[in-house]
Amino acid sequence: MEIVPATTDAWDDVQTVFGLRGGAHHCQCQRIRLGDGAWWHLSVEERAHHLREQLDVEPGGLTSGALLGYLDGEPAGWVAVAPRTEFVRYRGSQVPWAGRAEDKDDAGIWAVTCFAARAGFRRRGLMYDLAAAAVGHAREQGARAVEGYPIVPAPGQEVSWGEVNVGTPGPFLAAGLAEVSRPTKRRRVMRRDLRAV
Repeated sequence: MEIVPATTDAWDDVQTVFGLRGGAHHCQCQRIRLGDGAWWHLSVEERAHHLREQLDVEPGGLTSGALLGYLDGEPAGWVAVAPRTEFVRYRGSQVPWAGRAEDKDDAGIWAVTCFAARAGFRRRGLMYDLAAAAVGHAREQGARAVEGYPIVPAPGQEVSWGEVNVGTPGPFLAAGLAEVSRPTKRRRVMRRDLRAV
């Protein structure tokens, strides 16, 4: 799998991964970034406009807050990864803060918040490659640590792709993150320190 920063140059590929219906198309990877209050009242087109602005990176500036994965040259997957401070929804949630003494304004901690797999490319383990690439990207951009907030289905429970967009523990474990807390029955906080030893 080839994984590269998502930019406006690849806008059509981003939209191919998101598809024409379903959770990724509907959300445009904005709910966690904008927060429920702002996100809820926006049309899909307005959400897409916000995303496009976020991917419009100035030359020499911080690389975009997402990666795009290609499988055999076809756009197949997406992962959002950026400083934790950029995700408004998490600032007001108990995920990732419950039971932890964390500075909500610390931009040195990055978060992997959303995954998307294109229809026809699901159940191929793309999330593993995307999670590993997100960790590497955060390190390259100077992050001191990276976190993920996966969902843990109950034994035998089927979870829809729309719920799994935050990830599951397996890909994060494989990318070197370890569980640090359990803020809810179904959510975990996982983290990897990226500072040089």
